[in-house]
Amino acid sequence: MRDFSVIEQIERSINKKFKSGIWSKFIKGVKRYKLINSGDKIAVCISGGKDSFLTAKLLQMLQRHSDVPFELEFLSMNPGYNEYNYKKILHNAEVLGIPIKVFKTDIFDVVADMGGSPCYMCARMRRGHLYANAKDLGCNKIALGHHFSDCIETILMGLLYGGQVQTMMPKLHSTNFEGMELIRPMYLVHEDDILAWVKYNNLEFIRCACRFTEMCSSEEESGDGKRAMVKRLIKELMADNKHVEQNIFKSVEKVNLETIIGYKIGGKVTDFLDNYDA
Repeated sequence: MRDFSVIEQIERSINKKFKSGIWSKFIKGVKRYKLINSGDKIAVCISGGKDSFLTAKLLQMLQRHSDVPFELEFLSMNPGYNEYNYKKILHNAEVLGIPIKVFKTDIFDVVADMGGSPCYMCARMRRGHLYANAKDLGCNKIALGHHFSDCIETILMGLLYGGQVQTMMPKLHSTNFEGMELIRPMYLVHEDDILAWVKYNNLEFIRCACRFTEMCSSEEESGDGKRAMVKRLIKELMADNKHVEQNIFKSVEKVNLETIIGYKIGGKVTDFLDNYDA
């Protein structure tokens, strides 16, 4: 049974204590990138982590007060969670007042037999299932919980490990599901503010929870992967310059093509020499 006093307290914390760090930046991102239109039906994809649950709560609160009418479905996939993690997701949904719809897949079993690092294939399969189920519910958009810090880390990972300038976009048209769009409503919200909100409300969320990571029990635990290394690097740089994150973001927001050796758009590669003498 839902404890509405707890739900109200959690929502009040978003509107009051974390208004500048979370609510205002969430609203700014939704407006800046035109993420929600009148008549949208959005499937909020809930993995069970802090980011997806907060995204769900923010969109739920926005729906109540927005002048733009839109619908929400709260969609959670069980790809093979152990009993503890599955019950934790259901518990947190109740605590936050999120009416989730759960569907089951065998993705964890499938990727477990692949060997090596199955994270990419797991993420791709999960995205496909989410799109398909969202479309079956009549949704035209899916909302994911990626935040500003994810975006910054993606930019550096692309530079350091992929040899390319790229970022995590605030919204994307699906290439495999016609008429579907992916949006990231927390695009401008920093992870530190999310962690502070979690701690303030004494909440506890699961991490990825697949059989490769379920030994890690908390969101704050750092891993040994490339993203964890980049996250630590950014923290070290921020100790000397508090503007590092914003500067990294601006590097992909205000690209000067006149200072780029080459770029690709629509599959076509352009080299600076192509128009150099002109």
